[in-house]
Amino acid sequence: MLVLGSSAFAQTQKFTMAEAVNGMRTNLAVKNISQFSWVADGKSYIQAVKGGYLITDLKTNKQDTLISLSQLNRNLSSDKLKAVPPIKFTGNSNGYFTTGGKMSWIEKSGNDWKVKSTATIDEDAANVKMFGDGQTFAFTAKNNLFVNRNGKTIAVTNEANENIISGQAVHRNEFGIDTGIFPAPNSESVAFYKMDQSMVADYPIIDWSVTPAVNHNIKYPMAGQTSHQVTLGVFNIKTQATTFLKVEGEKDQYLTAVTWSPDSKYIFVAVLNRGQNHMKMNQYDAVTGELVKTLFEETDSKYVEPQHPLTFFPNSNTDFIWQSQRTGYNHLFHYNLEKGLVAQITKGDWLVTDILGFNEKKKEIYFTSTKETPLERHLYRINWTNFKMQRLDNEEGMHVGTLSSDGNYLYDAYSNANSPRVANIINTANLKSTNILTSENPLKNYQRPEIKNIELKADDGTPLYGKIILPTNFDPNKKYPAIVYLYNGPHLQLITNSFPASGNLWYEYMAQNGYIIFTMDGRGSSNRGMKFEQAVFRNLGTTEMNDQMKGVEYLKSLPYVNGDKMGIHGWSFGGFMTTSFMLRKPDVFKVGVAGGPVIDWSMYEIMYGERYMDTPQENPQGYAAANLLDKVQNLKGKLLMIHGAQDDVVVWQHSIKFIKSAVDNGVQLDYFTYPGHPHNVIGKDRVHLMQKITDYFDLYLKK
Repeated sequence: MLVLGSSAFAQTQKFTMAEAVNGMRTNLAVKNISQFSWVADGKSYIQAVKGGYLITDLKTNKQDTLISLSQLNRNLSSDKLKAVPPIKFTGNSNGYFTTGGKMSWIEKSGNDWKVKSTATIDEDAANVKMFGDGQTFAFTAKNNLFVNRNGKTIAVTNEANENIISGQAVHRNEFGIDTGIFPAPNSESVAFYKMDQSMVADYPIIDWSVTPAVNHNIKYPMAGQTSHQVTLGVFNIKTQATTFLKVEGEKDQYLTAVTWSPDSKYIFVAVLNRGQNHMKMNQYDAVTGELVKTLFEETDSKYVEPQHPLTFFPNSNTDFIWQSQRTGYNHLFHYNLEKGLVAQITKGDWLVTDILGFNEKKKEIYFTSTKETPLERHLYRINWTNFKMQRLDNEEGMHVGTLSSDGNYLYDAYSNANSPRVANIINTANLKSTNILTSENPLKNYQRPEIKNIELKADDGTPLYGKIILPTNFDPNKKYPAIVYLYNGPHLQLITNSFPASGNLWYEYMAQNGYIIFTMDGRGSSNRGMKFEQAVFRNLGTTEMNDQMKGVEYLKSLPYVNGDKMGIHGWSFGGFMTTSFMLRKPDVFKVGVAGGPVIDWSMYEIMYGERYMDTPQENPQGYAAANLLDKVQNLKGKLLMIHGAQDDVVVWQHSIKFIKSAVDNGVQLDYFTYPGHPHNVIGKDRVHLMQKITDYFDLYLKK
């Protein structure tokens, strides 16, 4: 009876709000293999465990402790560690880590580990980047760049003007940019971004936590206004001389896809005009900075968006892979420095999402793609001479791969609607798969809703993928309130075959409390190709609403959906979409909750805004149609708007101006701000946020 009782309880357990919001990162986290990495010889792999790292031999599956906390602390002269820091292993007997303002190099000595050397890192250091030699590293401190070699720190730049910044990511991290430091393969030089943003207008971000409040100005270049100017420097560590690449073109153009040639002689840069419709792939001499030649150009009537550096073939200084969307989908193109385009390697109405590496002996490229379905990712290899292609995994779902350096083994980790996480090692010679992890379902004791995959059609026949989540204890004879959760903007995909099947435990929390949740990726969202993404060009909000209306029509066709009790919720682009619906189609939703919403695209950043909308001067009609400040008088339902008080992505002014317009028009709305938070509300405060949103729907939609 006790067993039966606990089993019955297990099936009715409900999520707390804290579990619904942060559970997948805390008590409901899926077991994982932490910090997986291949040893350089490809014969074993390393993983982090509590108190140290394990190394596993592939042939014998024998596991040994590679390093432990006690071993580390035995050899640290001071500042004993309470936990093992993330260690970057450069072999199975060498590594380095950063802790307490120091970089420490360690090496194995017999059965023990010794701290070989240490280097002090500036207390203001950020963006620490280790070079290929495993000894030299660069970092930024405030707006300047430094290099540390053999424990000695060298100032690469010494700019007193805080608006001239070196070594940091530029162009507001668009175009795949995630660093401003590019070490040469031979570790003798480093290329770096230098950004002058002194010409960009100051924008205030107020810190309200102190009295009186303090203003921190940032530089926020808005669509149609003055942008920053970026150059690329090359610092020679031996001579301590800096040469700047002689890049011609507009001063506010974009420099991205920065790549060194493997022999460290050349630097390749994708030079993209501010209009983002013409890109040149240029080769520069790393010593003189002179242009060698333009390898190729790409143009598009809407936009070109280079997002990946070049990938050179193994042991080649002349042949590389360029990832391009020029055929409508992101594919791999083989180029030679002298011959130009050699071949398009991958083809089809699907896209490559990641290059995993090579097996040089077999002339194979390993990659991830959407070939089976946009809802999944699978692992493939293709021979770069005869283009024979092969899928390497067998299970449905979202796969992530890590290839050993020789290409002989592939780590494959995946999840799907029914599998929280599975990790296998695939022998690429015979495709034999060895399981190293099958995680238990951390949600097995909870009352879970039924989730149905939906496929609808856009007005042009394009398939649209979505999910409907039914209330727990669902009764088809009842009518339920329904909430549409949406984003529907570029560079994001909500609907995939992954764990949990709902995509979000808050959806399940709402289902446990009597709501239907619907979510769908309309045109404009990611991983469906250029036509799908560019359908929103110059008219953000319009095509997306048309597509989401297909979801609304579907919901209203269901006998168990209460068409008079429909809500909508989204954040960022989803906040823009939520507000757009409440004002441009005011009869559809009774209640809306818009978080961090773009209200006027002319107040959004240049890089993203002008890609999808052109400038306000070029596209006044598109900006006017999407502008929500002059549409507030259309509001009929209940609208809660939420914003982080330190938002530096969608600046607070968007919703502040919206409130002013509401006051001017005598329109009532509800508003809440989160002091101390930028664009996203995270941590324990996110529980408060989602409770606020839930309470709002309970108050105005459920009754």
